[in-house]
Order: sequence, then C-alpha cells, then structure tokens
Amino acid sequence: MELSDLRPSDGSTRKTKRVGRGRSSGHGKTSTRGHNGQGQRSGEARRFGFEGGQTPIFRRLPKIHNFDQVKRRDWVYVNVEKLNDLPDNFEVTPWTLVEQGILRNESDSLRILGKGTLTKKLNVKCHHISENAKAAIEKLGGKVEIITNS
Repeated sequence: MELSDLRPSDGSTRKTKRVGRGRSSGHGKTSTRGHNGQGQRSGEARRFGFEGGQTPIFRRLPKIHNFDQVKRRDWVYVNVEKLNDLPDNFEVTPWTLVEQGILRNESDSLRILGKGTLTKKLNVKCHHISENAKAAIEKLGGKVEIITNS
C-alpha cells in the first residue's frame, strides 16, 4: 500500500455543487438563488424569524414562555403480601422498607395496596393506602398512619 492508494470510503464524500457553469448543468443562470431580491444578493442574511415583512409568528402569538411544568409524582407500590416477610409488630416506613430490601430507594410517594393476605401485625406509616390494605392491617390489630409531605 502506498500513499497514493489512500482514498475516502465509498459514499463518505460528495461532489461540490458547481454553480454558474451554464444552463445544462442545472445550476446555471441564477445559480440556484432564484430571481431578484435580497436572497439573490451576496452577503444575504435575513434575521431569525423574518417572514418577508409580515408580522412574525413569535410576535403574533401571546407570550407563553416560562410556564410551570405539571409536577408528576411517581408512586412506589407495595402490596400487603410483601409485608409478610417482615417481623411481627414491625414499623413499616419507606426508610425501613429500604433497610429490609423490599424497596431500592427511599421514596416520598409510598402507596400500600391490598393484593394478597396479611398474616402479621404491623404499624404502617405511608403516604397513601388503599381501603382493602387498611382493612387488612387493622383487622390484625395493626395501625395505619398517613405521612404528609410538607
């Protein structure tokens, strides 16, 4: 292999557009600039948003910048059947569930749901609880407390 053998791989380069080289080239006469006016002149630079003199869209529309985003809350769901792995009279909070390996991260949006059956007496502190889950916990003598984010 010699230096003269080096070349770009196929399809990686294009031929440059040669304008103003006669009508048969397809880029002759006006050299792809159209007829007369500002766009045909050298150094042509219209400002951003220019629409040929009509009021630009950013001036026609009302001011709606910097509107507040809707805050989403990503709930972490735990069913009561998962709580059977905990010891009796255990205090269930988002922090203790992380320590026990039921949740990965502490959450400010813990929601206890009522799927499955509960066999342990527990004291639950969560941000939301379903009616079925609350009934299952209180049936066994446990307590339910709702944590409010302040």
